[in-house]
Amino acid sequence: MILLNKDMLHFGKPSVAAPIAERRPVSRVVHNTTLTDDYGWLRADNWQAALRDPSLLPADITAYLQAENAHAGALLEPLEPVIADLVAEMRGRIKEDDTGVPVPDGPFDYYERYREGGQHPLICRRPRGGDTEHVMLDGDALSEGKAFFEFGGAQHSDDHRLVAWSFDDRGSEYYTLHVRDLTTGADLADRVPDTDGDAVWSTDGTSFFYIRLDENHRPLSVYRHRLGTTADQDELVFQEPDTTVFVQIGRAKSGGLGFITGSANETTWTRVLDLTNPETPARLVLPAGGEVKSNADFHPSLNGVATLLIRTNDDGAEDYKIVAAPLATPDKANWVEIVPHRSGVLITSFAVFRDWIVRLERENALPRIVVREIATGTEHIIAFDEQAYALGISDGAEFDTDTLRFVYSSMTTPTETWDYDMRQRTRILRKRQEVPSGHNPSAYVTRRLFATAADGETVPISLLARADTPLDGSAPLLLYGYGSYGSSMPASFSTGRLSFVDRGFVFAIAHIRGGMEKGYRWYRQGKREHKTNTFTDFIACAEHLIAKGYTKAGKIVARGGSAGG
Repeated sequence: MILLNKDMLHFGKPSVAAPIAERRPVSRVVHNTTLTDDYGWLRADNWQAALRDPSLLPADITAYLQAENAHAGALLEPLEPVIADLVAEMRGRIKEDDTGVPVPDGPFDYYERYREGGQHPLICRRPRGGDTEHVMLDGDALSEGKAFFEFGGAQHSDDHRLVAWSFDDRGSEYYTLHVRDLTTGADLADRVPDTDGDAVWSTDGTSFFYIRLDENHRPLSVYRHRLGTTADQDELVFQEPDTTVFVQIGRAKSGGLGFITGSANETTWTRVLDLTNPETPARLVLPAGGEVKSNADFHPSLNGVATLLIRTNDDGAEDYKIVAAPLATPDKANWVEIVPHRSGVLITSFAVFRDWIVRLERENALPRIVVREIATGTEHIIAFDEQAYALGISDGAEFDTDTLRFVYSSMTTPTETWDYDMRQRTRILRKRQEVPSGHNPSAYVTRRLFATAADGETVPISLLARADTPLDGSAPLLLYGYGSYGSSMPASFSTGRLSFVDRGFVFAIAHIRGGMEKGYRWYRQGKREHKTNTFTDFIACAEHLIAKGYTKAGKIVARGGSAGG
């Protein structure tokens, strides 16, 4: 979005005429009904192949898209000085040679960093607590000479000798997996194409599991690749027959156990992989059924028993509860409740350590971290002072630790990475996002407001403004909302928003129904027959902001994207 004032709106006549797509009717029959689309020819029949190789896109479609781009370029040409100023302003807030906080794992600290002027990350490690850097993967060097390049992922083996890494150099989102020997710096001969980019190593480092995407880009198949073999020899570990299911893989940081998970619109399932014996078939531990959604982590010796910790909405626990079950017999009859369900308090995620279970909760649109000591069952909350903020758990790679890493920001406070000692209840700031051109949080205000919806519900609003912006109704206001798929909008820091508010805008997020800011009920009341609530909530937020003098009618810009558009 470009920030304009009235003096910038005189575009003049563009030098390139607006293209007009030809009408070429394309018809198809769906449920005995003929549907005709005059512009259906713009959907390439060979779109799967064109994803892998854009040069295969039909010439007439390519020509039309190029004409659209040329017209847009000509239309925006008068604004190029403004755009250049804004780009320079926004880039001035980005630290180009940024370095992530190292993640300790055994003898090494792993991290990513960028070099000044670089476009891609350098994936690095160093001896734990040391400063001798080893660049495992140099994204800038790997992308040299390529029109497009994007890393997919990088996962090191348990013995820290190898790293499975992936890239896409066509923009197709089909990633090719490679394996690099970290001693020599050379890639092995192994090449695995058409993956989603992730890999899960067996504990002995001789093979890894991955997801192969089909011709329609669906993640339905899990394979195991043995080092030293070709991809066409890979073993099919699991095939999902339902094309509406999204399959993912992961592993427990406690070691030895991998997860294959499937999620559909209303349900999930989980299978486990024995990474110590990778030829063992995947075993179903959490079956799909009804509208039950569950996910699991693993503790190898909870009260002396290998145990799954399960976050689930089963038995009417719509905002989730946490239960424990023996890995050997994880049937529902053997579940033991650890954290009970509380309506309106949504458990969004959790992490398992040797002595701790940590969960991230959200109540009334505000997140919080709750730390539970396994031995005693006692809990404490990590507290924060601002009215509205964003919070995330970054639980690291190690299981046997008292240190929890979390990430905090607000609409005025740049992102902060903290290490929290769960036993001593103390925290150490590891990194604060640097804004090279300068940022003074006290020059801005973050506020949490509540609008009353048409049916009496209270709808949270997160608001950002400069402290010196008059809140007398004279300020223009950008109101953002989403309200779909249960996605909650965090009140997080964004350098891009500062360009709005520094020019006198008020920026507000309407936490409307359809998200989960106030629990699963908030999602249910914004979908299907209740979808109207999403829109009336947004209107109620706009009316509340007008009534409270933050702006006035006619000065609000409404913004949404994707399903929240």
